[in-house]
Amino acid sequence: MHIIVITIVLSIIGLIASLAFVGIVPSFIALILSIICFVQKRSITRARALAMSLVGVIVPIIMYINSYGFNLPYPREDGLMIVPGIIYDNYSNMGFGMEWIKKVRAVNEAKVSEENADSEEMSAQDATSAEDSSDDMYYVSNGIKSDDPNYMDISAGMNDGADADNKDSAQKDSGTGSDEAVHSEDSIDTSQYNSDIFEKLEDVTESYDKKPISDKIGASDDDMPSYGGLPVGTLLIAQYFREDVHNCNPVLVLQNKTGRRCRYECRFTARDEDGEELAISEKCVEVVEDNDKFVLEGRFDKNELGGNIPAMYEFSVTKRLPYEKDMSQDVVVYTKEKGNSVVLAAENLSDKKVKVDAFVLFFDKDELVDCIWLIPHNEGDVCVTPGSIASISGDAYYRFDRTETYYTAYEAVGENTGE
Repeated sequence: MHIIVITIVLSIIGLIASLAFVGIVPSFIALILSIICFVQKRSITRARALAMSLVGVIVPIIMYINSYGFNLPYPREDGLMIVPGIIYDNYSNMGFGMEWIKKVRAVNEAKVSEENADSEEMSAQDATSAEDSSDDMYYVSNGIKSDDPNYMDISAGMNDGADADNKDSAQKDSGTGSDEAVHSEDSIDTSQYNSDIFEKLEDVTESYDKKPISDKIGASDDDMPSYGGLPVGTLLIAQYFREDVHNCNPVLVLQNKTGRRCRYECRFTARDEDGEELAISEKCVEVVEDNDKFVLEGRFDKNELGGNIPAMYEFSVTKRLPYEKDMSQDVVVYTKEKGNSVVLAAENLSDKKVKVDAFVLFFDKDELVDCIWLIPHNEGDVCVTPGSIASISGDAYYRFDRTETYYTAYEAVGENTGE
């Protein structure tokens, strides 16, 4: 009984669907079932199911012959596929207006073309980004340019103007943090800000306790053997290596001379006397404006090095298009030495929350003795809120006589009200 019910249902569905050609499949199944049922027991109900399924098979065959004759399907001039083409031919011959089928096809083709264009554009952007992240490299050994012709040919012109750029770029991105210190060519240019800003920042720094001046002398490790690669257009301004009881740190001071803002990533590798890998440290700088200076610092845990420092280290710097929006022009950064401590304050002049990453380098004469990564932030936040001043203090372990401050700033996306 269940088989005959299924057969009748399939026959009806197949007959209706056959009017759109696609009913041939359920009709063919129903035809086989109805033949089996009719052979088992002849009745008017089973004969009706047999007749409906037979019609459901014959109608699509007739519709196909009307469109293609007794030939296999072939490409149509109107571009319609097999089923829409068969429906269009048969019902147009009966006087029905079927132009809407061609209109639907045109709309679908337009959508597909638009999607393909978007896909090609995204592929082109990805290719550009990949190309940007795999730019030509030049190499330095112990801080000195190698004889790699790739660097000499492409960036020789950059070095000609490097000294002039250092003088012209006494700007917001790097500098000596103390107002008592003698400002060098890399000092923060205070002339672009109102003097009352610094009075406000001075008030902020008074809330921190100072660490007494240290009499400890930092180890002299700046002659640590090294080898590394940099993207062409990125200048190596200075290179240091410092250590304390727990860590040792390679430090690179770089300048973006690529003509565009970039995101930088670096992989530091510590090696022993035989060149075997001991430890790896990775660092990134989210966004650096063209002509700005910045710091990349590696950090090796001495526990991974057997309590010693490596025999040498390598670094590999790459760049790509940044993900973040640069806000360095909307931030004032100021540092002040207090004993063996330094207080760093940042004022956000914009109407957006800003993340500030700052590095303070501590020197005893020309030797780097400490490097502290500071992130000024308001209470309860990890960034500087609009129109506010945020500060943070850092303590140096060794004696120092001057500092240099380098920072980058970018919009703290997702932290702003209404986003």
